[in-house]
Amino acid sequence: MTLLSINNSEESENPLDLIEKVVSAHNWPFDRYDSEEINVSVEGAWTRYQMWFAWKIQNQALQFSCAFDFKVPKDKLLKIYELLAFINEKLWLGHFDIWPDEGMLMFRYSLLFSGGVSATTEQIEDLVEIALRECEKFYPAIHFMLWGDKTPKEALVAAMLETEGQA
Repeated sequence: MTLLSINNSEESENPLDLIEKVVSAHNWPFDRYDSEEINVSVEGAWTRYQMWFAWKIQNQALQFSCAFDFKVPKDKLLKIYELLAFINEKLWLGHFDIWPDEGMLMFRYSLLFSGGVSATTEQIEDLVEIALRECEKFYPAIHFMLWGDKTPKEALVAAMLETEGQA
């Protein structure tokens, strides 16, 4: 992802204003529901992702999630939690989680902007880039486990194998 040159001089207290500019610059479809939520659709190599940003002014916190475009079957929930524990051990930033009511698998992260700190284009770009990179990187392991009948450990090992060349 390339760094966008968006003028931050018109900084807003609400980071969703900047997020709207960033996603517009990428021509990604989005819906801004109100001053507290924005939903963005991004096409990845493996699947479509729904990114959701929520601003909670009381906490000066931006909550972010990047959801995969499929639901985890209920009979696979225990195995997916085990796989996510293995995956999360490998992450420096953010974590994978399941929204249990919907069975939605997602990458989550939060940013704090207390003390008068404002969001920057670089932060938003980095947040989105990290989320998409991690989702794409671990999609094969998730796929192998959910639909390839591999154990969580086998799925992770199979997905992490580096292949030489291209088919």
